[in-house]
Amino acid sequence: MLDLRMAQELDLGKYPVLVVDDESDNLDAFRFNFGRTFKLLLAGSGEEALALARQHEVAVIVTDQRMPKMTGLDLLKAAREIRPDAVGIIVTAFTDVDVLIEAINLGRIYRYVTKPWDSKELRGVLTHAVERHALVRDNRRLQEQLDAYVGMLSKEAHSAFSFGAVVGESPALRDVLARVEQVAQTASTVLLRGETGTGKEMVARAIHINSARESKPFVRVNCAALAPGVLESELFGHEKGSFTGAVARRLGRFEMADGGTLFLDEVGDLPLDVQVKLLRVLQERELERVGGAETIRVDVRIVSATHRDLEKQIADGTFREDFYYRLNVFPIFLPPLRDRTSDIPLLAEHFLQKYAAGAGKAVRGLDASAVAALCAYPWPGNVRELENVIERALILARGPEITAADLEFTRRPLPGVPAAASRPGDPARPLGERLQEQERAAIVAAIDAAQGNIAHAARALGINRSTLYYRLRKHGLEHLLPMKDAADPGGAASGS
Repeated sequence: MLDLRMAQELDLGKYPVLVVDDESDNLDAFRFNFGRTFKLLLAGSGEEALALARQHEVAVIVTDQRMPKMTGLDLLKAAREIRPDAVGIIVTAFTDVDVLIEAINLGRIYRYVTKPWDSKELRGVLTHAVERHALVRDNRRLQEQLDAYVGMLSKEAHSAFSFGAVVGESPALRDVLARVEQVAQTASTVLLRGETGTGKEMVARAIHINSARESKPFVRVNCAALAPGVLESELFGHEKGSFTGAVARRLGRFEMADGGTLFLDEVGDLPLDVQVKLLRVLQERELERVGGAETIRVDVRIVSATHRDLEKQIADGTFREDFYYRLNVFPIFLPPLRDRTSDIPLLAEHFLQKYAAGAGKAVRGLDASAVAALCAYPWPGNVRELENVIERALILARGPEITAADLEFTRRPLPGVPAAASRPGDPARPLGERLQEQERAAIVAAIDAAQGNIAHAARALGINRSTLYYRLRKHGLEHLLPMKDAADPGGAASGS
């Protein structure tokens, strides 16, 4: 039912009403009764009306049914090709009611009015017809805007989750991307393993975006965030009255994801009873809503993720072995950031560019001390923690570059550095102490980037091997030396 308040908001005179009648007296009556309220276009024949419709926007077409050469229904059918959103009204004095009712039922016309018409009644019909046209027009525009927005989001998603958009060049990351590319185009179930903050949800979205299901929904469920009593309803849905508070039927995440991908995040936190029910859905591809008896078929690809040791949970009896094997069809391990140190500078620059505009600072990059400190830190929170550290450093930065003094690591000290000295940004610490720490971090980062090759690390640091040996011992980093070099440093003590 149309909102009657809309007439008060609409300017009816902005919406042209085309009136068609082969009798001029009837056209004069329309002009007299409605000319001050509506913008009228008058035509004495169907051919003249179609010509006007080609020349002008038309919101409503009011036509006599019985006219020479062309009936009102024939006119409205032809006008629909020109003005598909125009609302059609038939005015008739003849016994065409059955034909007109059928036309209404088929959606060919909006209303019919019998002659002689009542001006008050016809004014109401015309007003509602204009409202209807305005609603259809506005809904179409909204749909076009929505389609454009969805298209934009789709392009952004493709850009954000395409393989070329992933930041990093380390062998460990490239191995992950190779496996994602292999499995994306299949329908196989995928299990993502890795520490918190390694990017499991991003990889899950990349699998979906690069699959044949990309146009269908990607639905995420955080299994750890929902109480056991709510989780089953969230996954499978429920029927009205199935429990207290179930005031209406609700679709579960499986039905929402039908045809697409369901991402079960933190799957290691699922209760055993829910694991049993999920196992059946994965095996049979069918489910029943809570409180319902209807069996519902679903076509859903499952991508799950966990940071937990599922094998240990199986041994402890908190995770079902059969459920594990259903999930673990194609496992992908996401390495921690500390195992892909060469990606840290690239990621740091990426996050710097991401947040620089919002911080309102002209920070152009990171200096060597900051890069060294970032590479030396163990990153227990992985990529997510790195992003937070860079955003925070942008706020603290006082110069054109982020330095080690701008970095605040909040969870663990740097390797081998006492906890009290683990914050490079603490201005109360002596400058010499901070410089020593930065030198130590740079050495650790260089050796890690050179994969233990002392000659390559020394070259990268701009010093000779003997000096590097000396500084390794000075900072208590002998454990980084290869076995042969540790046993026979070759005159390392002579360095300075």
